[in-house]
Amino acid sequence: MKKIDSFLLDELSNRAKQNVRLRMNYNLHDKLDEPVQRLLNALEPGTEIPIHRHRHSDETYLVLRGRLNVKIYNQNNEVTEIILLDPEQGSYGVSVPAGQWHSVEVLESNTVIFEIKEGPYAALGEADILK
Repeated sequence: MKKIDSFLLDELSNRAKQNVRLRMNYNLHDKLDEPVQRLLNALEPGTEIPIHRHRHSDETYLVLRGRLNVKIYNQNNEVTEIILLDPEQGSYGVSVPAGQWHSVEVLESNTVIFEIKEGPYAALGEADILK
C-alpha cells in the first residue's frame, strides 16, 4: 500500500525544488509496462514542460495542492484555451483528450498533481513535441 499524505507531498515538493528540472514524480504503479500509469507529480514554477500530445491516451490531471494553468494548443503552436486549476477556486482537474497538444504553467510553489493516463509508459517522440 502507498499512502498519500502531506508528508509525501512535502517530500516530493522538496525533491522537486532540488531537481534541475524543478519537478519530481512518484509512481503509484509498479511497472512502466502496466496498462494504467498513475503518478503524483510535484511541480515548481519555472519547470519547462514542452508542448506535447499523447496520441493514444487521454491524460487526466487533478490538483492536490497549488495552482497551475493547463494550456491547450492547435497544431500551429497557438494557445486556444487556458484552464486554471486551483482547488481553492473549485477548479480541480482536467482530462486532456488523446492527440490534443497541451502543456502546463505552474503558478505556485509546492504544486502537486495526480496524473493518470493509459500505459504502457512511452517517452515522447519528436513527432509528439510541438516546437
